[in-house]
Amino acid sequence: MNRYTFAMLIGVFASGLLLEAQQAPRPLVSPEVRQDKRVTFRFRAPNAEQVFLAIDGAPRAAMQKDDDGVWAITTSPLEPDIYSYSFVADGVALMDPSNPSITLNLLNPDSSLHIPGEGLAWDVTNVPRGVVHHHFYHSNIVGDDRDFYVYTPPGYDPQAKKPYPVLYLLHGFSDDAGTWTSVGRAHVILDNLIAQGKARPMLIVMTLGYGAPEIVSRTGPTFRDPGLRQRSFNKFRDALFEEVMPRVEMDYRASKDRRMRAVAGLSMGGAESLYIGLNALDRFASIGAFSSGGLGEDLAAQFPKLDASVNSQLRLFWISCGIEDRLVDFNRKFVDFLKTRKVEVTLREIPGSHNWRVWRRNLANFASTLFQ
Repeated sequence: MNRYTFAMLIGVFASGLLLEAQQAPRPLVSPEVRQDKRVTFRFRAPNAEQVFLAIDGAPRAAMQKDDDGVWAITTSPLEPDIYSYSFVADGVALMDPSNPSITLNLLNPDSSLHIPGEGLAWDVTNVPRGVVHHHFYHSNIVGDDRDFYVYTPPGYDPQAKKPYPVLYLLHGFSDDAGTWTSVGRAHVILDNLIAQGKARPMLIVMTLGYGAPEIVSRTGPTFRDPGLRQRSFNKFRDALFEEVMPRVEMDYRASKDRRMRAVAGLSMGGAESLYIGLNALDRFASIGAFSSGGLGEDLAAQFPKLDASVNSQLRLFWISCGIEDRLVDFNRKFVDFLKTRKVEVTLREIPGSHNWRVWRRNLANFASTLFQ
């Protein structure tokens, strides 16, 4: 190849790159957090007829399209927190392709927006850190291979004289065993609380909460099927009691004393915590339920032995729900049912709807009073 031919090839190649660069759409920045905490979201969809922003705790907001086919919206200032959001383009919910941060979920993953702020229990700070351990096992009860996570606090000593108290922390419907750490930041919350002297060093066990895994389906029987839901609750309870708890107590310096065991969870996991905990007070002395849903209508059948004797057996009984949550009516009804059985409990209603912004706060508040 002579110099002339080579120069021609280089010129053609360079022209192609220039043409490609001229034709390529400009890269988008989304989300863009401004100094005043306003946030601009952008989404390229030139053929869409209508696009909305759907973000935690707010109604859908219409986005505006520019001449390049980019839809955008700037919010009012947002409080420091972690938000889940998506774009709804012509009725289809989509994650933000410009944002690699994701709120993981088995059925409905979203994009994630983090606005840091002072004093948030779930923000990473310069304090000693615990460790999250990931375990796998085959469940003979459920008939599948599954996993669970164990958080050990900073300075965990497997040979400690006194065993560590244990919180069994349950996820919600369509979450998995890792969601309380990947989205809920349970390990960060406990690290910060322990460093501040607001919580006792404890183990947290987070396990897969489906006794009937087929319940997590887009096409088959759903969580609304009462028979399937009850079977899932029962088999999950059995797997927890007969498989997970014995292994945790064998592999970790975990307390077997009911006074040093707690069970708590959100949404489906809140209902499981109530169903399992209140019917197994020989195993748990503390119960937490956040935005519970899924117990059904016949509460007397679910809790046949509840009476005033429960009050002396419980160290902590904690029920909470967001005021804007669609499940707040059920939680009020459940508290009324407990009162007819002379069981002492208070429903803590806080601002918010059915989302992680509520549940992170629930965990921080619950853990601060647990095992004290």
